[in-house]
Amino acid sequence: MGTPEFPDLGKHCSVDVCRQIDFLPFTCDRCNQVFCLQHRSYISHQCLNASQKDVTVLICPLCAMGVRLVLDEDPNITWDLHVNTDCDPSNYQRATKKRRCPVPGCKEILNLSNSIRCSDCTQEHCLKHRFGPDHKCPGPKKLDSGFPFIGLLNRSQKGKLLQSSSSSSSSWWGASLMNAVSNVRASAESGMLKFSDAATQALQKAKHGIAESSNNDELMEHSEHAKRSHLRSSQAAGNRVTIDVCPKCSKGFRDPVALVEHVEKDHGGTSLT
Repeated sequence: MGTPEFPDLGKHCSVDVCRQIDFLPFTCDRCNQVFCLQHRSYISHQCLNASQKDVTVLICPLCAMGVRLVLDEDPNITWDLHVNTDCDPSNYQRATKKRRCPVPGCKEILNLSNSIRCSDCTQEHCLKHRFGPDHKCPGPKKLDSGFPFIGLLNRSQKGKLLQSSSSSSSSWWGASLMNAVSNVRASAESGMLKFSDAATQALQKAKHGIAESSNNDELMEHSEHAKRSHLRSSQAAGNRVTIDVCPKCSKGFRDPVALVEHVEKDHGGTSLT
């Protein structure tokens, strides 16, 4: 089997009458044996484990539901269990009802291959009536123009008007809310009045303070002027000097000693009298 270069290449078919060497063999997923292309199926090599993974489903004639048969269990037991537990005859009409095109006069049965859902009216139609004009499509729902929340606000207001007659709690909440708002508004107005009064008083006090300060400055200026005048008069009185006059030559002298020396020197010691 194989070649000198690849001795493990290829395997023989497990069927005794075949035993053909196959370089691309098939392995059965039930019995895990190797087969050639001709004997790869379950039936061709008569696989003993072929029914282990088979799934058999029976359609119930009463409810049109599928009943799966359990391996190595009597089908009659499985059937009795379904009839006593899961069977619902009312589901038969829903399951067996055939979908038809909703266009009047059209009897086309709809299935996965010949039905199209309209994107505007979201209904399924046959291929013949798939376009909007063919099935008289009303078109998409019109949105509210203008502000996007106007329609929602209007609807909410209408709902409130309808519910106001039947529900008294909502009116009580509304009255409470209005009372709270009025109280807050009154407190705010009183606060503003108090603030304006305080501001007016502060401005008046400031004005009186400015006037008093100006009067005090004037008084201080007058007192300073009087002090300076008195000082000047006192200085003038203190600086007044007595002048002695020579009886001979009528020359004045501030110092009497200088007058005596003048008389003795210039007038030869003559007496002043």
